[in-house]
Amino acid sequence: MSRYEEGGTVAGAGAGATGRGLWVEEPARRHRMPDPVRTSAVRAVLIVAVTLTQATITFFLTLTGSWLALPMGLGAIAGTIVATWGVLDVWITRQMWNQRYGVLSEPSSTARRLRREARRASRATRRAGKAREAREAAAGRIPREDGPLAASGRFSAR
Repeated sequence: MSRYEEGGTVAGAGAGATGRGLWVEEPARRHRMPDPVRTSAVRAVLIVAVTLTQATITFFLTLTGSWLALPMGLGAIAGTIVATWGVLDVWITRQMWNQRYGVLSEPSSTARRLRREARRASRATRRAGKAREAREAAAGRIPREDGPLAASGRFSAR
């Protein structure tokens, strides 16, 4: 049995000590990015890395007074524009993906919980109103808020 297999003992760890497997699956904390978004993100990271390297080389060529500083400076400016395009491409691709395929809905969403609470409150209000109307109808009399003295304001609704 190998050292990293399940149930195997680790040499030198004492008698009966079991070792942890070399490859242990752990659940992801976040959902995986969609393929087009991940592709554009990788492209943007590579472009930004090349642009930063080019800008650093341009800086050192400028310090030394080399004739390559001007062409590299123009290349760094162009690289900055391309890097900005790359980052915007990630953002636009992500927005496009969310519009086409939707956003994953979490069950513990705050908006959903608030809507549920509002529905419960409105149901409770309706039940209370129906129960009051049923009591008054069972009593066989006109409710005070609808009666002839309601306009005087002396009788308030309970």
